[in-house]
Amino acid sequence: MKTEQGFSITEMLISTMLFMVVLGATLSSLNDSLNLNEKTNRMADLEQNLRAGANFIVQDFIQAGWQIPTGGIPIPSGAGANAVSRPSPPGQNYTFNVLTISSVNPGAGLGPAINGRNTDMVNILYADNLLPVPLNSMNLAAINANGSTITVNPAVPITNVNYPISVGDLIYFNNAKGSTMQYVTAVNNQQITFAPGDPMGLNQPNAAQGSITQLKNGAVWPPTTAMRVWMVTYYLDNTTDPQTPRLIRQINNRVGQVVGLVLEDLRLSYDLVDGVTNPSNIDNPVAPNSPNQIRKLNLFISGRSAAKMRETNQYLRHTLTTQVSLRSLAFVNRYQ
Repeated sequence: MKTEQGFSITEMLISTMLFMVVLGATLSSLNDSLNLNEKTNRMADLEQNLRAGANFIVQDFIQAGWQIPTGGIPIPSGAGANAVSRPSPPGQNYTFNVLTISSVNPGAGLGPAINGRNTDMVNILYADNLLPVPLNSMNLAAINANGSTITVNPAVPITNVNYPISVGDLIYFNNAKGSTMQYVTAVNNQQITFAPGDPMGLNQPNAAQGSITQLKNGAVWPPTTAMRVWMVTYYLDNTTDPQTPRLIRQINNRVGQVVGLVLEDLRLSYDLVDGVTNPSNIDNPVAPNSPNQIRKLNLFISGRSAAKMRETNQYLRHTLTTQVSLRSLAFVNRYQ
């Protein structure tokens, strides 16, 4: 009688146990690898959003104040004037409670509350350099009596060019009497119209201060130049999609564009130069200081991953900080 060959129950139990140990170690290593890969991808995506948003902010702050008067641009105020609308986050309708719009207009705590903290916003002003021939390279050909229309010199094309003058643009006027800013409501060849009742409330010819008619010398317009300017606003929006707050870049009062996703905090502070104490890390300059003394930005921006980690069921969070010198405000050509 032949002896049958095989494994005993004990041997099978031992081999199964060894197999399970090896399998468990393999699966554990695989799970660790998956978690590491997930974390790496989530962090890379988060940092890309942070850097994309920060890059836009830095570029605009570097240009802040370019060809803008040191004291800012006067806006309609005084008797008979309505408040000028300030580009704001969704659900807010702020106004400029000032006589002049500065190159940098802080908005500490005026952004939406996210994770229990009010975020910041800011309005930045600088001149345009996109027209083939600068708009202010020649005096205006004509201005009507109340400043509601202007005619640009034919040597300065404003239509049928790249980045033409269009409805919603802001035009800065300057002559020996002063300066102001108006909102474009229509363009017809070389004529630009600034009808009252514009969305921002800049076209108020009857305002006692800061209006276009304040630039007249009696019934005569002194030689006057015009220049297109951009008002760029940054804020966080958690209204459009509460689950995915995003950083918005808005030009004038047009629809804002998303420049960073899943960003939860935006904090802006400023270093000032007043010739005395030169205060730093100021959220909102107050008297005797003013926004016109801002010379450097301190940026703090933070965000989270788009989805939670499988391992912890928590979001990844990261912060980016940087400082920006406002070169158009910080440096002066002493040979002018």
